[in-house]
Amino acid sequence: MIEFYSKYFNSNYKSKVNQLILDIKRLLELESIELIKENSIVLDESLQKNLDAKTWTEINSLYNTLYKKRNAISSTLLKFINKTENNDNSKLKCIDTFAGCGGLSLGLKNAGFNPVLINEIEPKFLESYYFNHNIHLDNYYCGDIKDIANSEEIKKKFKNIDLIVGGPPCQGFSMANRQRILDDPRNKLYKYYLELLGNLKPKFFIMENVKGMMKKSNEILENFHSILGGEYSIEMTLLNAKDFGIPQNRERVFVIGSRINNITAKDIIQDIILQKENLKPVKLKEALFGLPELKPKRQKNSKGLENEKIGFKFRLNGYPQNKFIKEINNQKHIDYLANHTNRYNNDRDIEIFDRLPQGANSLHESIKDIMPYSSRNHMFKDKYFKLKETEFSKTITSHMKMDCNMYIHPNQPRGLSPREASRIQTFPDDFIFMGANNTWYAQIGNAVPVKLAEVIGNQIVKHLN
Repeated sequence: MIEFYSKYFNSNYKSKVNQLILDIKRLLELESIELIKENSIVLDESLQKNLDAKTWTEINSLYNTLYKKRNAISSTLLKFINKTENNDNSKLKCIDTFAGCGGLSLGLKNAGFNPVLINEIEPKFLESYYFNHNIHLDNYYCGDIKDIANSEEIKKKFKNIDLIVGGPPCQGFSMANRQRILDDPRNKLYKYYLELLGNLKPKFFIMENVKGMMKKSNEILENFHSILGGEYSIEMTLLNAKDFGIPQNRERVFVIGSRINNITAKDIIQDIILQKENLKPVKLKEALFGLPELKPKRQKNSKGLENEKIGFKFRLNGYPQNKFIKEINNQKHIDYLANHTNRYNNDRDIEIFDRLPQGANSLHESIKDIMPYSSRNHMFKDKYFKLKETEFSKTITSHMKMDCNMYIHPNQPRGLSPREASRIQTFPDDFIFMGANNTWYAQIGNAVPVKLAEVIGNQIVKHLN
């Protein structure tokens, strides 16, 4: 991981390395791996940068231990070591744009596609992607998509790629906005995504976006055809994650295109929709199964505080799995339960969390006397919402980074933990979210549910085969 921080976290490199030291030491302790105490410098000297001698010696000692004991340490500890794969020899290759932490990539990888170029402008999101994949640093471009959309180097290297995916932010699509989407300056990222498709001409593409884009479906399909020409079959559909064995009511638009003559986008979408018949609905209770109880966190400004009551970034995983958890974990034993921690709440919010029955919101009688927004109930009826374990979760969104008051745990007076939110998004338990704790929710909420991406990828692969 240190090479990633050196490249993309210049301004706060030292703090990133210090967190790296804490994480590795914690895991070595949990695995009872003894630190090799010798003054060997195993890292490239360019990585020292602004690190003082003590920090530089310590990080080298830790990496020396990881290298020399790589056959004895867990797969999680191995993720801290430099990545080596480039996927150049993969049968099916894809480019992931607006990649975030990599939910879409992970699902497509499960289906057989391997990413050869990963583009994301936010290094704090790409950090988790890099940690959880063994893909060489050279395969990442952390920057604006406009830099690769019309790049001759990218065009030469990835011409005729199998698949390009991405979910460009696209604000100007409302019915009230009469300006064409491509002409709206707010939608420049959408425009660059189309230009990338036009320059690379992939065999297939997938664009994911919010439900509101259906209001402009004709215009969007026209945009794709005008830039890609007549060699593609292109279809647009609205999919709800709850229909595909995912415990979440989440509607998103998918635009799918195919340049293969005998494989139409319409056929692919029809087969995706047919999968509903094979997938049993999964309710929230099944996603939360087996996780240890967490108590409310009442300590304000307590960054880095961990304990048995409020949770840990890393703890050994000896918890039971039901059918759903085994499926998202791909039937693997997971060494660690990660990111299952609680966030701070004040006493009033904790009282509200405790009083509300499942399925109730801010208007419920049980909190009328302490509801802080009672004079504006029409605006804040969903300021608080307690999830119902026998139903689907409401849509997991990046708003959770602000607070989890709309995602109250059904049985415990607190908001959902990042691990609980990530299970609802069908991330496996060995997918570890890196960076500051408040970014974990944003990464999870912005992702495409892993299992939905896998369903879509499987249907493309089926037609190719």
